[in-house]
Amino acid sequence: MATLGVNIDHVATIRQARRTVEPDPVWAAALAELGGADAITVHLREDRRHIQDRDLEVLRRTVQVKLNLEGAIAPEMVAIACRVKPDQVTLVPERREEVTTEGGLDVSTHRVATAEAVRRLRDAGITVSLFIDPAIRQIDVAAELGVEAVELHTGTYANAVSDAERRSHLDELLRGGAHARAAGLVLNAGHGLTYRNVVPVARIEGMHELNIGHSIVARAVLVGFSQAVREMKALIGPVGDGS
Repeated sequence: MATLGVNIDHVATIRQARRTVEPDPVWAAALAELGGADAITVHLREDRRHIQDRDLEVLRRTVQVKLNLEGAIAPEMVAIACRVKPDQVTLVPERREEVTTEGGLDVSTHRVATAEAVRRLRDAGITVSLFIDPAIRQIDVAAELGVEAVELHTGTYANAVSDAERRSHLDELLRGGAHARAAGLVLNAGHGLTYRNVVPVARIEGMHELNIGHSIVARAVLVGFSQAVREMKALIGPVGDGS
């Protein structure tokens, strides 16, 4: 079945709103593990708007499940990843002015820089995933770069306003997922997934891992972190058989 990576960035967003010490994303990671999280995901942005270097350092020492670090292909960020050595690095696009990641990394356009980042990370013994749109060309380039996995951007599907539009974007994910598996890539997905829209994505054949953050953190405010994780696990587990 599909595994669940819990993104705890927005716990740090709440903390950074007051530049204080709480809530601590490290605590959230522990509670997420108690709720059944299979991985903890954090995005160390170049502008440090939420997760801080201290958070990453402590999480590397305390997280007992897979630690997945999202980061830009910038040499500085790759160097941090090579030093901290998370279990996996997911390379993502990054623009300072965006509220959240707005699409997949264009590995076709940025092939040279992406290839160098992938090489450095793999030389450090780190599993590499690329966060990309479910476009055949992007998946082909990802496979050519020798990464182990891709994470398909589900934001367009999640933001669809009509059933027809949603179905069209789900079909894109289905085609992209099949192409990625045929290329020998581990299939992950994420961005914008919620308790209401996650099930069709979890059901995609071969889906290995879903990375979900905002929706879980939003529910955790009301029901508690471990409970929010348990509820998401219940949704993606039995129906999301990615074995």
